[in-house]
Amino acid sequence: MTLALYMDTHVPHAITQGLRQRGVDVLTAQEDGTDRLDDPELLRRATELNRVVFSFDEDFAKVTAQWQRSGQDFAGVITLRQWDIPSGQCLDELELIAKVHGPDDIRGRLEYLPLSLT
Repeated sequence: MTLALYMDTHVPHAITQGLRQRGVDVLTAQEDGTDRLDDPELLRRATELNRVVFSFDEDFAKVTAQWQRSGQDFAGVITLRQWDIPSGQCLDELELIAKVHGPDDIRGRLEYLPLSLT
């Protein structure tokens, strides 16, 4: 089973469309009508749908850390380790994560892009 992604509000449309063209299951906060929710509520909604959140918002890492410390279940979060990652690399790495990992592989985890800093 492949990973389904939930795109936060500020993820560029080109990344979402590129992933869809590559066969990745993607739902945006805008499409789900949740683009005005705060980060914890958005993470809760994505978890209800068993989708991993992808966000450019560095606050998502803070929310994720709080949830991990408290033992609160969530589907997973992917965010950026460095903010100048090329969009093509971001697209490639998200596709790889989505196609290699299943929902249980990333559940309760925070993953960073780029996958490697070398």
